[in-house]
Amino acid sequence: MPDDNLRAAVAAGVVGAEEAHRALLQSIVEVARAIFGAKASSVFLLDTDTDELVFEAVSGEGEDHLIGMRIPSGTGIAGWVVVTRQPLVVDDLHNDPRFARSVAERTGYVPNGLMAVPLLAEDRALGVLQVLDRASAGFSLEEMELLGLFANQAAIALELLQRARRAARAVADAGGDVVAAARLATTLEALPEERRDAASRLLVALADVLRADTQT
Repeated sequence: MPDDNLRAAVAAGVVGAEEAHRALLQSIVEVARAIFGAKASSVFLLDTDTDELVFEAVSGEGEDHLIGMRIPSGTGIAGWVVVTRQPLVVDDLHNDPRFARSVAERTGYVPNGLMAVPLLAEDRALGVLQVLDRASAGFSLEEMELLGLFANQAAIALELLQRARRAARAVADAGGDVVAAARLATTLEALPEERRDAASRLLVALADVLRADTQT
């Protein structure tokens, strides 16, 4: 029973982290939508395992049913932005050959214009931030800078969300290993400072020995 309780606590912590990161993404699209006076704003995650873009956060049109919807990664404006890693503004989507109208119709909302920016972590494309049918036409330098700030925050939140999901998979796969690691961390934390430092050095030395064994 104690092991089950500990495993449940670890899993709950991982789930809580994912929920927090999803809430951060949602707040970003809501604020972006409000700032630009847009009818909708959304964040896509690039799922490299399936080569798809996934709706992770939506504010405005489609927010009640789009979360989790998937489209091929090279589809439409979002796909173009992911592939090129370049921001894009289109005021008349219906005359832009990159616009995937059929996909928009599947979502239940066909926009007239949008601006989209890639969400980057170093050299990796994590996804796309879009703002649809904003109040004003054209795109000023100040708006570009503002959209870039939103993109930076969204990229951080998206990367944290991915880490939380990887941790959740590790918890599910590790079983007893998770319990052992959690016990070790708890035990170390409870030690007096001088003993905790000594135990940490011992663990580092052990890791070095095991690493040397795997390399021989």
